[in-house]
Amino acid sequence: MNYDTLIIGAGLSGLAAGIRLAYYEKRVCLLERHTTIGGLNSFYRLRGRNHDVGLHAVTNFAPPGTKTGPLSKLLRQLRLRWEDFNLAPQLGSRVVFPGKTLRFDNDFAAFEADVAEQFPRQIDGFRRLSRRIDGHDELNLQRRELSAREVLEEHLSDPLLIDMLFCPLMFYGSPTPHDMDFNQFVIMFKSIYKEGFGRPPGGVRPLFKVLVRKFRSLGGELRLRSGVKRLLNDGRRVTGVELDNGETLHADNVLSSAGSVETLRLCAPLATRRTDFQSVRPSSDSRSDGLKIRPTEIEPRPGEISFVETIFSLDCQPRELGHDDTIIFYNDAERFRYDCPDDPCDVTSGIICSPNNFQYAPDVEPEEGRIRITALADPAFWMNRPSEEDYVAAKEHWCGRIVASALRHIPDFRPHVVDTDVFTPRTIQHFTGHLNGAVYGAPKKHVDGRTPLENLYLCGTDQGFLGIIGSMLSGISMANAYLLR
Repeated sequence: MNYDTLIIGAGLSGLAAGIRLAYYEKRVCLLERHTTIGGLNSFYRLRGRNHDVGLHAVTNFAPPGTKTGPLSKLLRQLRLRWEDFNLAPQLGSRVVFPGKTLRFDNDFAAFEADVAEQFPRQIDGFRRLSRRIDGHDELNLQRRELSAREVLEEHLSDPLLIDMLFCPLMFYGSPTPHDMDFNQFVIMFKSIYKEGFGRPPGGVRPLFKVLVRKFRSLGGELRLRSGVKRLLNDGRRVTGVELDNGETLHADNVLSSAGSVETLRLCAPLATRRTDFQSVRPSSDSRSDGLKIRPTEIEPRPGEISFVETIFSLDCQPRELGHDDTIIFYNDAERFRYDCPDDPCDVTSGIICSPNNFQYAPDVEPEEGRIRITALADPAFWMNRPSEEDYVAAKEHWCGRIVASALRHIPDFRPHVVDTDVFTPRTIQHFTGHLNGAVYGAPKKHVDGRTPLENLYLCGTDQGFLGIIGSMLSGISMANAYLLR
């Protein structure tokens, strides 16, 4: 069978693209290497307990019935209802640095007031920055790269405030050490500070059930245990894929959520060339849409930003211990350092999340108490342990150190722990295929989704839209731009 589009990866961006295409009666097939869907936002069951992998919270929260914003657009594009997401808003979160704390919930005016109180000499510049962010078109696929740090330094003079604003945005969306592309900064600033956090009761599982049911109801095909071994191509176009089991499938187009570097490596013999890819302005030999792709002498570089995450199941609710924050982003060093650490984990900063601390409806049965703590990690250390015993011992050691760091900001929950799990860059690479376990992909994004092959496109992390809502909008935007023609 020849498909209109094959989609590599049954994560959120792939599913959203699949639904959009199937709605218009395109023959579309989602290919997933693993036994379950989800990708970077997957889920698993361990020792009788359900866990989410990537979901701390859904960003871009909006109350039911909101007519504007990313969530509203997403629901319209996928023909879904507000009830399908069923998001409960956060209780409230904090950014905690030495001597300063910024609080935010889903009310941007309250966050602005807190900035004014904590940094009175910076508030005029902060408001100018906010207006610049409001006026920036983050959906422009032809935008140029721009350092977010340079933009912030145009408006703000206090390095502490700059670091505090960056901290949640980097932790939740930057593949670039110490900086972000300004467009990525805008996306994350709006999604976290201006719109805020929500979470569906039960975590990410109910959301995936809705998406898979919708996709299949429209005639879409989902194939698990169907990893792509090779993208068949003639050097100009993809003609199909070869699966791990040797089966060949053919398609007019391929949309990949596997990552830019990872996708190119599937394109043998194209992947043997030293190429990156970029959009360039029209020239005499451009295609009729005004864009062409050209190889450059830059080796595609995978990302290096990865994490160790510890998940603790408790015999009580975190609020019973006096912990009612939804998420705490903390940094205990003089300056916030966001890069691949020299140690196996950077315990000077991190994220503390409790999925229990959202404003769930009174009739929602509480989930088991959870505390999740995340720290930056060195992928090379975790990929190269000499033995499984050494790997397990390292997880136990660094789990203890991560907890000790976090206890400066939350009550001691250790006497109430009934189960613990830890995943590392090695885990992330195994289940997502992202080299180095790079959660946010390669530093260079390809916002127009194009590759050196004219009918092969990218969606998801390396197309440049991050987070639950952003990932799905990425898949939709690629379907709309190229695959519904």
